[in-house]
Parts: sequence; C-alpha cells; structure tokens
Amino acid sequence: MTKPTTTNTGIPVESDDESLTAGRQGPILLHDHYLIEKLAQFNRERVPERIVHAKGSGAYGELVVTGDVSKYTKAKLFQPGARTESLARFSTVAGEQGSPDTWRDPRGFAVKFYTEDGNYDLVGNNTPIFFIKDPIKFPDFIRSQKRLPGNGLRDHNMQWDFWTLRPETAHQVAWLMGDRGIPKTYRHMNGYGSHTYQWINATGERFWVKYHFKTDQGIEFLTQAEADRIAGEDADYHRKDLWEAIERGDFPSWTVYVQVMPVAEAEGYRFNPFDLTKVWSHKDYPLIEVGKWTLNRNPRNYFVDIEQAAFEPSNVVPGIGFSPDKMLLGRVFAYADAHRYRIGTNYAQLPPNQARAAEVNSYSKEGAMRYHYNDPNVPVYAPNSFGGPHADPEKAADTGIWDFDPTIVRAGYVQHAEDGDFTQAGTLVREVLDDAQRERLADNIVGHVLGGVREPVLSRVFQYWKNVDADLGKRVEEGVRAGLDGSQG
Repeated sequence: MTKPTTTNTGIPVESDDESLTAGRQGPILLHDHYLIEKLAQFNRERVPERIVHAKGSGAYGELVVTGDVSKYTKAKLFQPGARTESLARFSTVAGEQGSPDTWRDPRGFAVKFYTEDGNYDLVGNNTPIFFIKDPIKFPDFIRSQKRLPGNGLRDHNMQWDFWTLRPETAHQVAWLMGDRGIPKTYRHMNGYGSHTYQWINATGERFWVKYHFKTDQGIEFLTQAEADRIAGEDADYHRKDLWEAIERGDFPSWTVYVQVMPVAEAEGYRFNPFDLTKVWSHKDYPLIEVGKWTLNRNPRNYFVDIEQAAFEPSNVVPGIGFSPDKMLLGRVFAYADAHRYRIGTNYAQLPPNQARAAEVNSYSKEGAMRYHYNDPNVPVYAPNSFGGPHADPEKAADTGIWDFDPTIVRAGYVQHAEDGDFTQAGTLVREVLDDAQRERLADNIVGHVLGGVREPVLSRVFQYWKNVDADLGKRVEEGVRAGLDGSQG
C-alpha cells in the first residue's frame, strides 16, 4: 500500500503535482506551506556549493543595443544605443564542483546586467524549455538526477523513473539526448531566458516576451564518444576554453533577440504561452533583434567574481515584470532564499552582486558579514519623518500585473488547443532534426538506457519514446534489447 506524502511534521499533503494558485493562471500563494517547505528545505541541502549548477565558469562583458524595441519596453538597458556592463555564469546542472564539464546535461546561462535602475538578472539555460512546469516538482526532479543516498552513485534508472512518470519532461529530454545535450564549448551554445516574461512600455502597454541569445560562433557539439574522452582528459575543458579565448582577445559574442506576444493573444494561442515545457513558434512570433552581447573580461578572482555571484529572477527593473509562468514565480522565491543560505544574508554586498550603476537606499541592516551601512542619521524604519528613503511607485518596477480567476486551486495550466506533453517533442524529432541528428539521438538514448535502467522503468522508457515518435521509440527499443541480449550472451 502506498504511503501518503506528508510534511516534515507528519501532516498529510494534498498534492505532489500542483502548487496552490489564485486560479489556473494566477500567482502562486505564499500560504502554500508545503511548497515553501519543499523549496526552503531543498535550498539548504548542501553546504557550501550550489545545490544545482555547482560547476561553472563565467566572465564580464557588455550588452550593446543595436535594435529598437522601445515600443515594447521602457527598460533603460534595452533602449536604442544603450551599453550595459554585465556578468555571465555558465554551468552544468547536476554535477558537483569537481565533475567533468562534458557530461550530458543542460547548461545554465545566467546573465546579470548592472543597470542604472538596479541589477537585472536573466537566469536561463542553453535550452528554451525545461523538464517540468510547476516548482513543487523541482526538488524531486533534481534529486532524481543527483546521487543515490546509499552508495553515493548517480543512477540512470532513477533518472528515467522520474522522466517517464512525468511525461511533461519529454520535450526537454529530447533536447538533452540530442546533439545540443553536450555543447562543444560554452562559446558554441545558445542561451535562453526560457521563461515567459512581461515587458511594459512607456505608456503602460504590456507584452509577453521570451529571450534568445544566439551564439555568433555557431552551434557546435560533442559526440558522446568525444565527450567521454575529454571528461577523462580534462574535467575543466569548458572552463579553460572560455578563459583562454578571452585571454587571447577572441571575445565570444551572442546576438540577442526577443519574441513578443501581445497580451490579448495569449489566451487563444495554440500552446499555453506560460508553460515552460513549450516553445512559441518562430513563424507565429518571429525573432526581433535587440543587440550584441559580448564577453570581454575574465574575472580577476574566480571565487570572488564567479563562485560568489548570485543570480535571481526576482531582480527585475522598471519595464520588465513576471508572468503566470509557475516555474518563474517559484524561482522568484527560491533563488534569493538559496543565496541567503549559501553565501549569507548580505550577499548583495559582495563584489559581483553589488549594484554598480544604481544608488542603493535600503533599510536592510546588520546580519552576518555586513560591511556597508547607512549613515547613523538615517532612520532604520519606514515611514519616517527624518529624511529616510520612501517608496516611489512611479520609479518602481512593475513586477507583474495580469488578469486571473481569484479562486484558490491546485490545478495545472489551462489547456490550449495543441497542448500535450509529447506534441512539441514529436515535432522536434520529426521536423527539426535531420536524419543524422535523429540517428545520434536514438544512439544516445540507447547508450544512456543501457547504463542501468531496469524494469518496470524500462518498459515505460520504450513507451515514452513511442509517444514522442513511433519510429524513434521502435529504434530505441530494438537498440536496447539488442544491447541487453549481447551483454547477457
């Protein structure tokens, strides 16, 4: 008999699948104490390295706006001709600090822009999608990709058990097992904001937006055999490549684009535009060029500038806001909470996280490792009558306004006409990949599954891929069964 899930104090849990929201597309509610418990507990599982994205590299650079998107956003960093200093951190997701750079894994793609209105953080990946669509599933997902508690080993059976029990993962797993699952270098991969964000223009008009960073070096990848060889020869291959390229003046760059969707079109779009497991068709919403983003300066000290760097989706500036994307809303809480635990409550005072082009007027005080402080004459409370800062809604970032049903529910997204867990994964396989890419995809899946997947998970793996594409599923099953027969013979 299956035991019921409970909180850490033994209280039965209503759902493992859905966060509590105000309507199907409303904001996540703070009194969903089990969601908060899961995320807060998860953020405190490791000391001191990051729980996810532990192994990474980064550099400083600059965004230069070459296009004109001012009719969509009043954000100063995106106005024509604007130049904004930035910091980037690229990373693998599941591996620890000493893990090889060339493991098959999504790559984190985090960018901090030091704007005159404060720091703006865009925290994404090298894929436009993700494995799950609700943050209540995130701790479970990451644990399934990490290590078994008993022997401390990574386990493919555990990974596929989670993936096949969560069909929404299919689109991202198809990306992961394909060529882009192992980029040749950090310079040869795209970056994506992944989530749907909100842009607000000078007149208050709102738009939904997705970010794309297209590498100017071209997309290049490693085969599984090449990645395995490099992992044994140079675990820091990607970190070294980025450092050496910048040192020799070969500055990597990306052309930044956005897709823009008028708010009125979201409800009737064929896919739910806030579902992180889905993409928007470029035919429906073409890429609009924003500018050129270049990395041109290596950190002077890796620990100070990169290991202590803190990126958080909650850092938005006027002209940019949130959306009903549940994963985004969950990350708004989780990232800042993780930083407070990992590097301290005053992490925003560390060099890579300080506001560089904006004045800080905060009532935050004291706490471990604090070294910046207000003049003693500045009151420590608000409101006050003695010259302390006061909130100004005219200058503040409008972090997100949208219409929603205020009924409190635990429910998935509103289903749109073409929504389905396997729909876009199948399109990727049949219409985006060519024959050679499909062949490598099948081979990569077979090799991964033969790494220890067993029944009852194994049969679900075959059906999972048949649901994506019948021919791919057949090739995977035939390849795995041939491999198993060979190993037993």
